[in-house]
Amino acid sequence: MSQAAASDVDSSAQPAAKVGLFTLTSMVVGSMVGAGVFSLPGRFAEETGVAGALIAWAIAGTGMLTLALVFQSLAVRRPDLDAGVYAYAKAGFGEYLGFFAAFGYWASSCVGNVTYWVLIMSTAGSIWPELGDGDTAVAVVLSSAGLWAFFWLIRRGVKEATAINRIVTVAKLVPIVFFVVLALVYFDPGVFADNFGGADYAGSLFSQVRGTMLATVFVFLGVEGASVYSRHARRRSDVGRATVLGFLSVFAVFASVTIVSYGIMPMAEIAGLRQPSMAGVLEAAVGTWGRVFISVGLIVSVLGAYLAWTLMAAEVLFVAAKDEDMPRFLRGTDAADVPVPALLMTSLLTQLVLIATSFSSNAFDFALNLTSALSLIPYLLAAAFAVRIGSRDDPRTAGGRTSRRELAVGVVATLYTAFLLYAAGLKFVLVSFVVYAPATVLFVMARREQGRRLFSPGELVVLAVSATGAAVGLLALVAGWISL
Repeated sequence: MSQAAASDVDSSAQPAAKVGLFTLTSMVVGSMVGAGVFSLPGRFAEETGVAGALIAWAIAGTGMLTLALVFQSLAVRRPDLDAGVYAYAKAGFGEYLGFFAAFGYWASSCVGNVTYWVLIMSTAGSIWPELGDGDTAVAVVLSSAGLWAFFWLIRRGVKEATAINRIVTVAKLVPIVFFVVLALVYFDPGVFADNFGGADYAGSLFSQVRGTMLATVFVFLGVEGASVYSRHARRRSDVGRATVLGFLSVFAVFASVTIVSYGIMPMAEIAGLRQPSMAGVLEAAVGTWGRVFISVGLIVSVLGAYLAWTLMAAEVLFVAAKDEDMPRFLRGTDAADVPVPALLMTSLLTQLVLIATSFSSNAFDFALNLTSALSLIPYLLAAAFAVRIGSRDDPRTAGGRTSRRELAVGVVATLYTAFLLYAAGLKFVLVSFVVYAPATVLFVMARREQGRRLFSPGELVVLAVSATGAAVGLLALVAGWISL
């Protein structure tokens, strides 16, 4: 049977393609190592010096490690739940909040994918001015062509796409590690000391650290990658192992890239670099070939991350539809186990956001921050679910109640994600509501297909909060109180 003929086959008739620990780990690493790492020097230098960066990475590393441990624990304790972030929110707090978690995670993935194309075009823009900072008409057209080329690649089958991702994950780590090694060779202790306390434009140490938080969230997005893709795992225990292994590997890389950059250039100069700022830092150290080397590595890295994130975004929509929390048309797969309708919706939303970047004053930074803000509510609900099942007996929990250590980790992860929402600021919280609230149309479609009551009393409260937030956000945008 051809793929075209099988495009509407229900998922229940198709066995899920199975992958092992190495592939799951590569999905985690491949998801996190993307556009963000190449922008870290500039993003951090805009906000803080060495001292603030060390504190920020200590907070982000600890907080994200607790989230990684939460996903590891939940993968073992609730093996019945697939597509982690969405499934945990639904199991803990009901269908409507679970729906919001699924949609928010999916939308953040699509917006995050836009940053990849913007950064690729911005990188090429140093050679072809027509591409500008990745937000010109020419850049949008070329990015759109690449977007639909990836749609065709993934359309061929999940196994083929994940095999490519394993190769790309290894390939893209090489230039990043090479950057760290060269930066250490050309490291200037005097420059590093001058950058230690920050620059004149930096505020209090707390405000400096707060200013870096969304950047750290963005680069760590994907820590839950193995959990999202859990229905394809050969062994359930591999999901947790892949999550922790992937996180620890990537954390070491991200922190190193940031800190060593402060030993190459004054932080004010790093902050003024064109993105990808990593390329500008290496150019200052070794010359033009350093920028070219990092630029090529960036393109490989970003394309690999785009592949991984597109797979995960489609998977979330597919599983939500399979559980009847999204409209039925999203649950279809083809003979190659590809959720084609979900993949198509993912590509369409990415396309729309890509077009919208041409109207933003800073397309890359806005898309990066919005991606982080959209992901925080799903993360918060997953962490809170870990606390919930750790504080009461649940016959569905494998191995009984979670341990005190697991409960403590869940509490820290919940507090950390709540702090991140505060750090994001009111602007991005309101814009997130503008994105979240209209998605209720999909929830209503699913309920009508099932002949069910549209909203329970508790769900009406959630609807009222989200609608109010969206209305305030739209008013703020129209009145110019906040801008893109």
